[in-house]
Amino acid sequence: MPSFRQERLLSLASSDLTEKSLADLKETLKQQLNSGVHGFCASPYLEGQKPGDQLTEEQIRKRLEVLKPHTKWIRSFSTTEGNELIPKVARELGIKTMVGAWLGDDPETNRKEVANLIELVNQGLVDIAAVGNEVLYRGDLTESELLEYIHEVKSKIKLDVPVGYVDAYYEFQDHPAVADACDVILANCYPFWEGCPLEHSLLYMKEMFRIATEAGKGKQVIITETGWPDQGSNLRGAEPSTENAIKYFINAQQWSKEENIELFYFSSFDESWKVGNEGDVGAFWGVWDKNEKLKY
Repeated sequence: MPSFRQERLLSLASSDLTEKSLADLKETLKQQLNSGVHGFCASPYLEGQKPGDQLTEEQIRKRLEVLKPHTKWIRSFSTTEGNELIPKVARELGIKTMVGAWLGDDPETNRKEVANLIELVNQGLVDIAAVGNEVLYRGDLTESELLEYIHEVKSKIKLDVPVGYVDAYYEFQDHPAVADACDVILANCYPFWEGCPLEHSLLYMKEMFRIATEAGKGKQVIITETGWPDQGSNLRGAEPSTENAIKYFINAQQWSKEENIELFYFSSFDESWKVGNEGDVGAFWGVWDKNEKLKY
């Protein structure tokens, strides 16, 4: 007797969205948003702004109020230049926070970021503390330098808040000492950036998650970034388009709910400044556009 079960058909790959029209896809995405997703990466920079510019509480509040009906968590990337206001506003709106200290190759900036993160944790504004984002991937710090910052935060916070470090999923496999130092594994998983075609992307992300889980040796793994751009140039088999971006969002959200995986979607809003950093796709990862209008 074959062990066929309709509900498991293609469950490893993704939902069968091939027959859905673009209008149907948009409706499914809206239904997922209205039922609530776990988390979004904060995109606080308005048109004409970029990192280095000072953020205002007003602009942060405006954007978080757009997200509030749709998510329980927000992830921020820095604790300076106004980014430290994000967890404060989020708390007032009843949104939980993963707060990151942005680490780079400038020791003075790093000290300020880490000190502010510790202060925000001790003020009760942080639910998960992230010490650095893709520092090893960029080569800004050595493993030992990064570990010093992680241990400093863990030793100076007074509340029982998990401390981790965010990087590409494979960096935890390559740096077991970092995985060991973290309370939780915070893994960025981007099938797009590895040239994966949309139809195989969910299966590919599941493998990324498996690698991070193995590196974590039983620790919780949170997907801190994943997403798909809707405009820009192809990366091998990975094609940006409205349809592909919607399908990826639908599949990622459905899988995370089915498997109870905490996932932060990248990103909430389009940000034009990212074009230079990430090529022509950089500005088009948002579910909302740069004017806070739902794109789909």
